[in-house]
Amino acid sequence: MNHREERIRLWFDMWRQKKDLGIKDLFSADALYIESWGPQYQGAAKIKHWFEEWNTRGTVLQWDIKQYFHKEDQTIVEWYFQNTMDDGSAGTFDGISLVTWTADDKICFLQEFGCNIHRYDPYQDGPEPRFRDEAAMWF
Repeated sequence: MNHREERIRLWFDMWRQKKDLGIKDLFSADALYIESWGPQYQGAAKIKHWFEEWNTRGTVLQWDIKQYFHKEDQTIVEWYFQNTMDDGSAGTFDGISLVTWTADDKICFLQEFGCNIHRYDPYQDGPEPRFRDEAAMWF
């Protein structure tokens, strides 16, 4: 399992360094990558294109791994993510990635799930919920 954890750490490091350190060796040729907010990328070549293009517009400031869970050919990794975009927008959220591995430990499927870090108790002031007047996050 440590080999798989190293491979996931490598993927996160690529984003923090803005450098392809072996995307086509990490993902299977037909891998499917699904972001938490909807876009998906089919194949290692498309994943590489997305990575390179995205890094012309933004910077990953943090992508910290909290823990891993392994079961057979799958790994779940819990993480904290923070980025900034060249247009001034920024994102910060908690998330998990569900990863499925090939027999030779390449990623053939990766789906992200995000969670808003700005949490609150809507029942703090009584039995009727008071929700924040804000748009729901995209994940």
